[in-house]
Amino acid sequence: MPKALHSGESTPKAKQSILGAETLVVNGFEIQMMTDPKHLCPKQWFLKEHKPWDHGLSNANLCSMFFSRMIAGKTAIGFWGLLMDGLLSALKERSLLSLLDVSAEEFQGLLDLASKLKAGTVKPRCNKVLGLLFQKASTRTRVSFTVAMYQLGGQVIDLNPNVTQVSRGEPLQDTARVLGRYMDVMAIRTFDQGDLEQFRDLSGIPVINALSDLYHPCQAIADVLTVRENFGDRSDLTLTYLGDGNNVAHSLMLGCALAGINVRVAVPERYEPDATVLEKAKAIAGTATEVTVTHDPLAAVSGAHALYTDVWASMGQEDLADERDPIFQPYQLNDRLLNKADSEAIVLHCLPAYRGKEITDETMEGGRSRIWDQAENRLHGQKALLVSILGAD
Repeated sequence: MPKALHSGESTPKAKQSILGAETLVVNGFEIQMMTDPKHLCPKQWFLKEHKPWDHGLSNANLCSMFFSRMIAGKTAIGFWGLLMDGLLSALKERSLLSLLDVSAEEFQGLLDLASKLKAGTVKPRCNKVLGLLFQKASTRTRVSFTVAMYQLGGQVIDLNPNVTQVSRGEPLQDTARVLGRYMDVMAIRTFDQGDLEQFRDLSGIPVINALSDLYHPCQAIADVLTVRENFGDRSDLTLTYLGDGNNVAHSLMLGCALAGINVRVAVPERYEPDATVLEKAKAIAGTATEVTVTHDPLAAVSGAHALYTDVWASMGQEDLADERDPIFQPYQLNDRLLNKADSEAIVLHCLPAYRGKEITDETMEGGRSRIWDQAENRLHGQKALLVSILGAD
């Protein structure tokens, strides 16, 4: 296949050519370049094949910056460099303490980048250092962040509080100021949302909320990504969450509102989500998307496309488990409730799961469970988040 003409020192180099496609390295990404049979202008082609993002550029401006040529119907390579820069620049050097820190467009861009990373159509390199400071137990979050950073070509330092001076009472403000001079980004799992804000302000580096008592944004990224994988960008989707109005519920409401997915939260009385978070989610949703809280699990699951649950007693509430079990029993995710949902509804759980409590073993292992895909998507979502914040080499 003939090669496109380029100029300038940043000209990407072709790595291979197969079946009318060519893999090129552009701004640290390996990108699969596909044939454009209609010879459309770059922005027109992108709007047709991908998401309608503008990145503030008019069609004329994009075309004027389209410095490579179209030869043999191939979309010019220069545009892909601009495109990848646009995907990365939105979150560059920013913190993510909750999904309130991103716009709907930025959230959609993050999901699309995660999908491309999962498919292997882009392969960014990011030789930076991620610090993990976890004050709560973690399996998926710790491992997925670690693997994501290694796969990007970076390094990870696990700063277990038990083996650092934090365990001996070193103040957070001192730790933040020191680590900010060593690390490029921090992922912190803690109790108080205010600790994340203080660390961000004093460290001078981006901070990612790896879970707090108020929010779990990284989980919501994986959740919405999983829903999109199963249903695409349909505008009529409804996700129902059953259980405690906790940090997962908070981030799920915000994530669904940003993605244009109707969300229903079914909880017992006195266990509703935080009223302020609920109002913020409704404000994001506007009139196009519904965010509702109900005490009726049957009404909540009716016709829903995804049913989601979490543990009834979160970390730090283990001593309340026996008290909560009978209160939450009507909200158990089981086949009876699943049969009231849409015929193609999927089952989600953020894990760890207490089988026989918030979800039955039968439902968790059933054919409509997407729990393991959801867990895998923690890796891809957090890899997208890291490269969006840190940028590609």
